[in-house]
Amino acid sequence: MKIALVHDHLVQEGGAELVLKIFSGLFPDAPIYTLVADMKKFGPQFGYTSLHTSFLQKVPGATKHYQWLLPIMPTATELHDLSQYDVVLSSSSAFSKGVITKSTTLHICYCHTPTRYLWTDTHSYIRELKRSNVIKGVLPYFLTSMRMWDKLAADRVDKFIANSKTVQERIRKYYRRESDIMYPPVELSQFTISEKIGDYFLAGGRLASYKRLDLVVEAFNRLGFKLKIFGEGPEFKKLRKSAKQNIEFMGRVNQEERAVLYSNCIAYIHPQEEDLGITLLEATASGRPVIALAAGGALETLVDGVTGVFFYDQDWAALIDAVIRFKPENYNPQIIQSYAQSYGVERFKNEITQYVDRSWTEWQELQYIRRLRETKIHF
Repeated sequence: MKIALVHDHLVQEGGAELVLKIFSGLFPDAPIYTLVADMKKFGPQFGYTSLHTSFLQKVPGATKHYQWLLPIMPTATELHDLSQYDVVLSSSSAFSKGVITKSTTLHICYCHTPTRYLWTDTHSYIRELKRSNVIKGVLPYFLTSMRMWDKLAADRVDKFIANSKTVQERIRKYYRRESDIMYPPVELSQFTISEKIGDYFLAGGRLASYKRLDLVVEAFNRLGFKLKIFGEGPEFKKLRKSAKQNIEFMGRVNQEERAVLYSNCIAYIHPQEEDLGITLLEATASGRPVIALAAGGALETLVDGVTGVFFYDQDWAALIDAVIRFKPENYNPQIIQSYAQSYGVERFKNEITQYVDRSWTEWQELQYIRRLRETKIHF
């Protein structure tokens, strides 16, 4: 079985990149095809010779301003030459599911989510664009054609894996495809329970608009409680400018620093609708309760009253009410941590290996039956 890995782009580190890293470890001989890659960051991780980028890599500034290349990303994706592989395993939240393979090649797509700005977040994406009115006026028509390509791209996949029930429902709704659920990995060994709890609440991750850290800042501006926010992103300057002195921005933190922040916080604040919510699970693995919006993957990973508490309206007033009512002494760190164990890396490795092997066996049997039928028709 000759296998290739495909990933949208390698320009920032996150949950999708952890999945790819595990794929690469399980299939060390498999090359990785991606649109653009920050070679300084990812070359040492995956091996320079293993990374195959598209022609977009030659565009000046491609890794920093890759969003501007959006119109030609479908073409660049389709130009990946995967004709020599038996199995293609793609890690996709946008383009990589659209690669073209031979009829005899099995394409398994691990789908982090159907493309957000084309489906679930289209209207907020346009509304929040910091561009001219002309671009905002033209963009919807462009997104329509992109949406059509995205649906055609999904039709090329032989088997979908969804990273949560939430994503499974989106795949069914937008792509009209069924999928199997396999929760993404969390590096649980990095997170431990602390005997001493600090005096701050915690929030963080990639500081993008859909993460809704703005309502957390607004809520804690009014509460006056101490809050720490870790991470970087396009909303960093805006959020920091609007925050009062009780809110501290940590910027980018390494894994060890993040683990300490989790284990010592009063509670972790999760205000967004996520596909699953890796940071929520990292906080849980640290034995800390989570105050989360009752939407998306949080509904699958948080047990209300045991590992945290929900708030039901995505606004600062509802969050304030949840924080005020929250009583940390009602939560047991050991019990909270135990709920995170089913999301570990080893579990994911075993599941994906078995899934690929089983799918490949079934695919070979299907190809054999097809050849038999063709032979009968020929005679």
